[in-house]
Amino acid sequence: MAMSLGSGGEDELNSTINTTPLVDVMLVLLIIFLITIPVITKTVKVSLPKAANIPTETKPENITIAVDAQGNIYWNNEQVAGRDQLVEMVKAEAIKDPQPEIHIRGDSNSRYEDVGRVLYSVQRGGIVKVGFITEPDRGMRGSR
Repeated sequence: MAMSLGSGGEDELNSTINTTPLVDVMLVLLIIFLITIPVITKTVKVSLPKAANIPTETKPENITIAVDAQGNIYWNNEQVAGRDQLVEMVKAEAIKDPQPEIHIRGDSNSRYEDVGRVLYSVQRGGIVKVGFITEPDRGMRGSR
């Protein structure tokens, strides 16, 4: 074993940083990430549908049923006397070929029960295509 002592009588300090351990640790971390990333991202390959936010086109044969905050029901802007009349109106439209779509517009302050009863009446009438009309979310609009 040999030991290197300074050529002079003074003690000389080595002021350089040994980066070999740092590089070794970084290479080990890189290898760990390269091995684990493909395991994490492995998923079942499926063909996902393409989504587009297209506004609903209101066709003349579509029927709009609105429910206001008091629970009143409107058939294309005309008030309906009750749920029984609504069922009869839906039955009259359900026999058409092709069946019209029904769009339900519920007031944001209406009770869910009122909108649910309208949906149940539409279902009893025999209409297959039912949709809900909402306003697009334009960001945060204050707290409720």
